[in-house]
Amino acid sequence: MTRTPRVLTFDVVGTLIDFERGMHDSLRALRGPDAPPLDFESFLTAYRGMRNRPDKRLFPEDLEPIYHELAPRFGLPPGNEAARRFVAAAHDWPAFADSVEALARLSRHFRLVAMTNARRWAFAGMEKTLGMPFFDTVTVDDARCEKPDPAFFDRALAKLAPAGFVKTDVLHVAQSQFHDIGVARALGYTVCWIERRKAAGGGFGGTVAVETLTAPDYHFHSMAELADLADRGGLVMKTPGAGDPAMI
Repeated sequence: MTRTPRVLTFDVVGTLIDFERGMHDSLRALRGPDAPPLDFESFLTAYRGMRNRPDKRLFPEDLEPIYHELAPRFGLPPGNEAARRFVAAAHDWPAFADSVEALARLSRHFRLVAMTNARRWAFAGMEKTLGMPFFDTVTVDDARCEKPDPAFFDRALAKLAPAGFVKTDVLHVAQSQFHDIGVARALGYTVCWIERRKAAGGGFGGTVAVETLTAPDYHFHSMAELADLADRGGLVMKTPGAGDPAMI
């Protein structure tokens, strides 16, 4: 039996919001117009290596100590004010060029739910940038943990349950193999990988790397491709529902 999803859950930072461009633009503003070019790929690699320290703060406040540590290496202005400006800029990071239109199109077919490791104050700006498309939201403040912790996904399902939604109604959409695709697939979700780094030549950029890629049910390089498939009626669930033969 072919079923379409009822709910699309989305990672936000890196999938819908272009955090790499946002950080790049923020660093450029902090360094000033006369500064020499910044090796931004090296900055992203260094940032990625510091992202999962045991004592790290919640995102994006974790950017403040990272900024202090990387400032001398990359010629960034020192001091608390510069570091705090770098953190505060997350509220206004830009969306990917296709995000707003694709979300608007998808919202005509499905309930859209945000699942973000960002704190609520930062997500508030991101949600406005994206056009306020979400039926519900789970932030790190709500879940009290970060993806890839399965408890984050449990929290999202708990918020969906009063509206009658269950796991087999949900298709999870994300860019990060580490934070989203691997764990969601292991938990039994139908998953869609938006491989945003393909346009930048591949690699992991500022996202935590994985040794082995998890094969997704759907694999696109843009949100527009996902919306196109949904508009054609071709987006179907790959996990069995409660009434399907595999579940009986």
